[in-house]
This record gives sequence, structure tokens and C-alpha cells, in this order.
Amino acid sequence: AMAAESQPVASGDAAWMMTASALVLLMTPGLAFFYGGLVRRKNVLSVLMQCFICMCLLTVLWVVIGYSLAFADTGTSSFMGNLDHLFLKGVAPGEVGGQLFMIFQCMFAIITPALILGAFAERMKFSGFVVFTSLWLLLVYCPICHWVWCNINPENAGFWGLGTAGALDFAGGTVVHINAGIAALMAAFVLGKRQGYPERISPPHNLPFAVLGAGLLWVGWFGFNAGSAVASNGSAINAFVVTHVATAAAGITWTVIEWMRAKPTVLGIITGAVAGLVAITPCSGSVDAMGAIGVGIGASVFAYLAVTFVKVRFGYDDALDVFGVHGIAGIWGAIAAGIFATSAVPGNDTNGLLHGNPGQVGIQIKAVLYTLIYSGVVSLILLKLVDITIGLKAGQHEERVGLDLTEHAETAYTIMD
Repeated sequence: AMAAESQPVASGDAAWMMTASALVLLMTPGLAFFYGGLVRRKNVLSVLMQCFICMCLLTVLWVVIGYSLAFADTGTSSFMGNLDHLFLKGVAPGEVGGQLFMIFQCMFAIITPALILGAFAERMKFSGFVVFTSLWLLLVYCPICHWVWCNINPENAGFWGLGTAGALDFAGGTVVHINAGIAALMAAFVLGKRQGYPERISPPHNLPFAVLGAGLLWVGWFGFNAGSAVASNGSAINAFVVTHVATAAAGITWTVIEWMRAKPTVLGIITGAVAGLVAITPCSGSVDAMGAIGVGIGASVFAYLAVTFVKVRFGYDDALDVFGVHGIAGIWGAIAAGIFATSAVPGNDTNGLLHGNPGQVGIQIKAVLYTLIYSGVVSLILLKLVDITIGLKAGQHEERVGLDLTEHAETAYTIMD
């Protein structure tokens, strides 16, 4: 869906793509508050710092080399891009497929590695975080981004048969959510549990922060999904509408499930909303508003099962349920694109199962599996590498005192007399 073709800028498209880029950037501070509100007060600054360093460090890496690795089009089913666009060589300012596309994609490259940090919140050293995140961007994010989005010739189905001719992934179900989700699960395994997990882990220290963050994510996501049309057109309008509808359906679904079992919670509705945002991401270019309701309901059902039963059953400490929400809802969304897709959506000519093309489900499952395997294995290797070289996990004392003080020498809440 995101062909970086060179063409002169239409001012309406340019205005929308600059706006969409800003909206996607807003998602990372949104994520900071969403995650920050959910941890304990002694670790809130560490989460905000990790998100903010992503905004700075990963931008520089992207401009210097990451964009080239992800989007230098080699014209063949290549594993990753070459160095043709190193230091943005040949990336024209005056084209939608040039610097505007580059900076829009930069915002995706910022938030995707940032998503992972919820899994290892409260227990990773800042130095380990910086090195792991940088390596992960270049060796995991860039290749998968290249397979799915860079292969611009219809005959060229991309590495492993992904890309234009194969899998539907309008705005990043595989590239962003499944990719980050499985990496998060690996991080939870490599780092182990927080001290006292699960008995002595206190509840979220600031739920209003988390609600603010979820609200910013929802707003920013319109740029994420509708911006992925790379134009101000009917495809963008459809993506905008279905993003909103699926999120609303998912939020209410999570609330209904909780209410049937106990009380409806604020944490529940915002978790459901985020699951809906995740699930509609790959489908936003191919499903209509009615399909979006199905996507949203499924997102909350599957993510709810993952965070309440699967996590408890296996006992891993994915602190903020990155795998349970982004991974599981991302997998559902990718498969759902193969179920609900309809050629009635502007800019989409692929039908899914419900519109007479059951084979699309198989293509979607293939894309999911390739992403899970590649990201899972390479993320695990990178985590182990960083662990044996500079160390990943904060010491017992640091974890007990909290990372705000021990890693950054600051506290979030200072009471003056």
C-alpha cells in the first residue's frame, strides 16, 4: 500500500502527509503516558525517558542509514535495502515519495521499537535499552519494513512472497505490532520477572496518565492509518473511518467482558481501545465500517484471553502486556484483513474470505508466521548479545529503589513542605 513512487507533490496530499507525520510522532509521547501511568511511581520517568530517547536517537539513525535499509528499492526480492539512500542521498524534498514519505516513515520507526519497552518496564538498564533499541531498529524493523512495503513492482512479491502481491498490511500489522509484540515476549523471557512478581507488584500508579496516553494514541493513530494512503484520497477517508469504528467497538467489547465477570474498569476500556487500534492497522486499507466492527470485537476478545489466561498460565512477566495486546491483536488484525477485506473499499482490489476469496487468509497467516519467526529469533539473539556484553537487567538494588533515581537521578513526584 505504501509505494514510494516519485511524483510531484499535490499540495493537498502534502498538507495531509505532513499532518499525518506529526500525528504519528504524537503517538510516542502518548505511549509514554500510557505506559508511564501503568508502572509504579518510582519508574515513571524511566519510561518517559525511554520513549523520548526513541524520538531523538532513532530519528538520527533513520535519517543516516535506517531509511536506506528499509526503502532503498533494489528492484528484486531483496532481504533489505542497500545503501543508495545513505545520508538521504537522492531523497528529493519536492516529492511525496521523497523526503515527505521518509519523515512519515521515520515516525513509524520511532514508535515501533518504543512499543517493546512495556514488556521490560521497571527492570532494564538505560544503557542496555539504548544499544538494544538501536540494533533492533536496523536489524529487525528495517528488513521487515522492506519486505512488506518497499517492493513496488506487482511482479515482485517481496522477500518470502510478502509485499504488494501478497499480504495485506496497510499500516503495519506485521511491520509494527506483531514485530514489536513478539520481540516484547522475547524480552520478557530473557530479562525474567520483576522482583515480587506477581504477588507484590503494585497497581498502576497513575491511571489518569494512562487514559491521557490512550487518548493521544487514538488521535495519533488517524495519522498512522489514514496517512498510510500516502495521499489525501478515498483510501485515506476509509482508513480514518474504520480506525475510529474498530477502536470504539473494541473499547466497548472489553468493557462488556469485564462487566460480565466483575466491574467495568478504566484500565479495561483503554486496553480494549488500544487492542482495537492495533487490530485495525493492517486492515484499514481493505475493510469497510461494518467489517471494522468485527475487527474491533475480535481484537478485545483475543487480547483479553491473552492477558487474563495465557499470561497467567505461562507465568511470564510482560509488564504492560505488549505481547498480549500488540502481538495478539496484531496477529488477529492481520488475519482479519484476510477475512473482512472487500474490493468495495477505495484503492483496494483484494477480497477476503467473506467476499469470496478464502485464499487470502492463508496469505495473511504466512505473513504473520514469517514475522513471528524472523523478529522472534533475531530479537532473542540481540537481547542475549547485549546482555553478555554490557548487561540488560538493572541490579536488584536499582530495581528495588526504582530506575528513576538509579538510572536518571530524578524523581517524578517531589512533595515540598
